[in-house]
Amino acid sequence: MSDFALTAIEQHQLALLHAHLQRGGGLSAPFAKEIFLIETHVAGTSHVPIREIEATLTAGDSLVLRRESDNLHDPLAILILTGNGDRLGYVPRDRNEILARLMDAGKFLIARLESKEWQGDWLRVAARVFLRDV
Repeated sequence: MSDFALTAIEQHQLALLHAHLQRGGGLSAPFAKEIFLIETHVAGTSHVPIREIEATLTAGDSLVLRRESDNLHDPLAILILTGNGDRLGYVPRDRNEILARLMDAGKFLIARLESKEWQGDWLRVAARVFLRDV
């Protein structure tokens, strides 16, 4: 169970997306257009209980991006959560500035899990980040 709850808005957004995809719908224009921004690994997976979370991760899963402007280590930090609200890690510091600026400007960014692969004791998780233009 997650110790990091999703906001009501994030829960609603995930529920809408999940229901739409379950009905076999895609994200077609003009309702929503997704603009691919970057593909990146998820930083910090070794700092979460990743062995408990790993079994629930599947390629194509929607991930939640949440700005952490009050993060003491990185004021541009973007937390990555699973759809269940489990803390997965962060957008790497060397890749987060433009994404953080977009989010701060009110743009809605989403991510999708691309792949996962154990490399020794480290789970390498790759994700693609999109700007959702509605």
